Amino acid sequence: MGSEGSSVQEVLVVLDPNFGDRLRDAWRGQPVWITMSPINAPEVQALWANRPSPNHLSGITGFAHEEGAAAEDRFLAQLSTIDLHHGRYSTDTPYAELTVIGAQLTEPIEAALSELGFSKFQQGPDGFSATR
Repeated sequence: MGSEGSSVQEVLVVLDPNFGDRLRDAWRGQPVWITMSPINAPEVQALWANRPSPNHLSGITGFAHEEGAAAEDRFLAQLSTIDLHHGRYSTDTPYAELTVIGAQLTEPIEAALSELGFSKFQQGPDGFSATR
């Protein structure tokens, strides 16, 4: 119920452990969830220090990086938490688009996202997107 500029409708999820400084360009004030790999963690910490976010709806959230776990499995492990923070139970403007970097769109991911109301899926070169 804020101004139009404060409506958050997209969430970016970064599962690429080598994303690093590309986060500076990818983060446009939308919520970002990123795996805290050895390469990503210093970049996230620098952004936290230099550009503090006013709230969880526009900031960067780091989650544990499990070495050896498939990116698709790490995504599925985080999906319910992401939905809890950015879905209809937490905000008047729930996210309608999810962009994922570093994982492929698999049948289990598509099924899990479909259960959350996502109906359009697009595979890209670095990941995929889903839209409600």
